[in-house]
Amino acid sequence: MNPSVVDQAIDEIFRREAGRVLATLIRLLGDFDLAEEARQEAFTAAIERWPAIGVPANPSAWLISTGRNKAIDKIRRDVVFRTKVLDLEAAGIGMDSDVASEDDPTIFGDDRLRLIFTCCHPALSSEAHVALTLREVCGLTTQAVARAFLLSEETMAQRLVRAKRKIRDAGIPYETPEPHLFNQRIQGVLAVVYGVFTEGYAATVGSRLVDAELCGEAIRLGRLLDELLPMNAAVMGLLALMLLHDARRPARVTTTGDVVLLEDQDRKVWDQAKIDEGLSLVDSALSMSGQVSPYAVQAAIAALHVRAAKKEETDWPQIVGLYEVLMRLQPNPVIELNHAVAVSMVDGAARALDLVDSLAARGLVSEYHLLHAARGQFLQSLGRLHEAREAYGAALSLASLEPERRLLRARIDGIVTAPSGS
Repeated sequence: MNPSVVDQAIDEIFRREAGRVLATLIRLLGDFDLAEEARQEAFTAAIERWPAIGVPANPSAWLISTGRNKAIDKIRRDVVFRTKVLDLEAAGIGMDSDVASEDDPTIFGDDRLRLIFTCCHPALSSEAHVALTLREVCGLTTQAVARAFLLSEETMAQRLVRAKRKIRDAGIPYETPEPHLFNQRIQGVLAVVYGVFTEGYAATVGSRLVDAELCGEAIRLGRLLDELLPMNAAVMGLLALMLLHDARRPARVTTTGDVVLLEDQDRKVWDQAKIDEGLSLVDSALSMSGQVSPYAVQAAIAALHVRAAKKEETDWPQIVGLYEVLMRLQPNPVIELNHAVAVSMVDGAARALDLVDSLAARGLVSEYHLLHAARGQFLQSLGRLHEAREAYGAALSLASLEPERRLLRARIDGIVTAPSGS
């Protein structure tokens, strides 16, 4: 077989199967670090042997068998781990054990789900959740994970080491949670996946090169969860939300990196295939009785935006209603701010300003630049230009991304150049 074709096949298999192979090796070997090393050795063996023998019919089973055998060889060579060998052999996981069962998609699914829940265990920090999930479930390199969060590779490597040490020392079980804890834990997993997505989505505006990679990995995780947990309204809602947002990502910035607001985006460059898939998932998630998910409601709001051919056709009253549902399900000042923006499209800027000022009076999101930007927009609509300039100035002092800062400066300049007496 052509070596370059094999190399391409291995790259594709690694991207697709690395998390699956690791998950099963962890179950078989009972050790995170040992499983990681075994996976690496298995892929190294594949690079060496597959050009001669060809890609196996079941590459995942081959990699798992090879990795496990190499790990057991390592254990047998090390006297310190002699007892672990005995434990493995007592469990029937010896050099000659059959790996046919590893071709069972149910086993693979269980293993991957265990790995996701382990990486997102509540005993770990939120930073560890994201780093471990990207590294172990998605198979990104430590360098790629570090680049995504603007950290040095050494810093990220240390974070990963600490997280895996915590898993070992705290005895965090490699398992799916008990039924009475499942719903609570799955919300944590979904929050991690959405956190990965929003990091990438924000990076679009920041002109960072990792945005597509992070958004793509989050969507891949969403698809995996939808495969492993079918007909789960929260999972379907989150996947729909990410797809509908990501469909608009190419239109969110100009070629020079400036922000393009939703109403000004070129809808012809939106990804229609992602929109169609997202809309189908929204409908399915909302049709499930007894499973009202905040993610599904947010996706329904996104669906109304993409279904409108232009801004004037957006169903703002329904969006207001959905935000009111969302505020009951998931009270959150940022959601209240988004609700106020929607209200401005229905009841006018004065009513929306009252809602935003109520948020500010309660001391909520006062350090959130978009609150001040929204106040500026409402005040400008009401002709209160001096106050609008002050609000935009406050937003500018808090904004960190340069494209957003340019947009705010442009709004301030637009007011400054307004005729006196306006």
